Amino acid sequence: MRTVDLMTTPHGPADGIVYRLARPEDAGAIEALDSSFTTPTVFEVTASGDGFGFLLREVPVDPPVHKAFPPEEHDEQGFAGARGPDVDADARTFVALDGGELCGFAAVGYAAWNRRLTVEDIEVAPGHRGRGIGSALMERAAEFARERGAEHLWLEVSSVNAPAVHAYRRMGFTFCGLDTALYGGTPSAGERALFMSRPCR
Repeated sequence: MRTVDLMTTPHGPADGIVYRLARPEDAGAIEALDSSFTTPTVFEVTASGDGFGFLLREVPVDPPVHKAFPPEEHDEQGFAGARGPDVDADARTFVALDGGELCGFAAVGYAAWNRRLTVEDIEVAPGHRGRGIGSALMERAAEFARERGAEHLWLEVSSVNAPAVHAYRRMGFTFCGLDTALYGGTPSAGERALFMSRPCR
């Protein structure tokens, strides 16, 4: 298996962003990364009249929705994957650094039974959004997916996170399902889980 420590194009050292595998010492910066967002639209999910389908449509909201996620305790899966295939061959966490400061990351895991690479988490700090960092991190994930022999990449996103949905669509993802009950009993109750995938080209 080939693992490249730095990605130089696109969005490599030329624009000041360096990409590499996460290291254990990155854990604090990953946990502290601001993943909040504000959006003037959300995706509304309604059941069809016959109960056998759903309608998904983007609707405006006033005032705009601002969402901040509680701090997460990221497990060691991605960091174990970064230390080598003998520790965990099926997990990786990639980080983006701007001048040595962590400004984004993507944590992924591969499942052999259905040849799926799941994007467990991908985040870019607010001040670094719109620079292609998320796309570059996703391409690192896609490269790992191809190395593992994945058929597709898959992720889950909340129906209120319209900015992320649009970003994923620009990256080639399409809707492949939803779950209307996934967030029940959590602070995100009422939101819907949207599933998106893209082929591993």
